[in-house]
Amino acid sequence: MIRGVKFLFDERGEKSAVMIDLRQRRGLWEDILDVATARSREREPAESWATVRGRLEKACRLKKRRRRA
Repeated sequence: MIRGVKFLFDERGEKSAVMIDLRQRRGLWEDILDVATARSREREPAESWATVRGRLEKACRLKKRRRRA
């Protein structure tokens, strides 16, 4: 069993929920949240790296790349 994690069981004895002690398992909670966020965005259209890079450069969040000669 993992410290800071407790499972709750239904009347049939099957796991139905989990309690996570966030003080002990903050990293585990962050992982769960990352997975939930990724799954909620699964159906969003993908963007090319060139499109994302252009948007970041325009917002001054990324240095513009120099062209090679």
